[in-house]
Amino acid sequence: MITILGAGGAIANELVKLLAARNQPFRLVGRSPRPTPGAIETVASDLTDQDSAIRAVAGSRVVHLLVGLKYDRRVWEDAWPRVMGNTIEACKRAGAKLVFFDNVYMYGRVNGPMTEETPFNPCSRKGEIRANIATRLVGEWKSGALTAMIARAADFFGPDARNSVPNLLVFEPFSRNKKASWLVDDSVPHSLTYTPDAARSLVQLAESATAWNQTWHIPTTPNPLTGKEFVGLAATEFGVAPRYRVLSRPMLRLAGWFDPLVAESHEMLYQSDSPYLFDSAKFTKEFGFAGTPYAESIRSTAASFKREA
Repeated sequence: MITILGAGGAIANELVKLLAARNQPFRLVGRSPRPTPGAIETVASDLTDQDSAIRAVAGSRVVHLLVGLKYDRRVWEDAWPRVMGNTIEACKRAGAKLVFFDNVYMYGRVNGPMTEETPFNPCSRKGEIRANIATRLVGEWKSGALTAMIARAADFFGPDARNSVPNLLVFEPFSRNKKASWLVDDSVPHSLTYTPDAARSLVQLAESATAWNQTWHIPTTPNPLTGKEFVGLAATEFGVAPRYRVLSRPMLRLAGWFDPLVAESHEMLYQSDSPYLFDSAKFTKEFGFAGTPYAESIRSTAASFKREA
């Protein structure tokens, strides 16, 4: 049994498609999971409760931790340590291997490409939280108590990834023939992970006998686009003029007074004011896949919005 913790999220939905197509048995776990074609089971669970987590994971061979918590520092401070601790304990009791889908917040501001060897140097509270839970998991596998891995992604976008920043700021408005937006600086390159590539990599990593007890940067196409280039390609796919505005720090700080999500995002704007370069060469060398070209991934994401419209 493959168990997916975080049913309904962008990465989970893509992973479900792959597992269903391969006729692999999987269980979907979430607070209120919906029945999904191909799923053997759907389990309602609160992973902040240890007993609930243990029940959700029981009988699993591989567990994918793909949970997305409310984007609120206070929620993260309280819930993430418990989610990680409970998931680790549940996997130990089940004898299951754990794949944790992670982000890059723990690296902080990096001058140059981010690699698996980049030291943790968070410059945000959310980054500190992510550094702590990642460090805890690495400690578990180094001690031999658990077989696990971290699969780390850049900012992501893709079909049905409704909460991703590029989807919200670029694809959604263009699908309505409205002006798009970009954060802080549209002249710097910004790596973006394509969600179908992320799901594909999770399957490959979990099936590899030699991938465990390591951190992997999942395939993210090299030579990333600038914001201006990304917006231009997306506009072409929608057949609209590439109209967009750059949201400055003062603008976002003001907007944060009225929108809690924008306010929570403000400490992460360092990721948008300089080159954001995510290196997944380790994965490419091992598995021979470097990610879907940006033109192709932008085309398929735009197509998903056009189908919905």
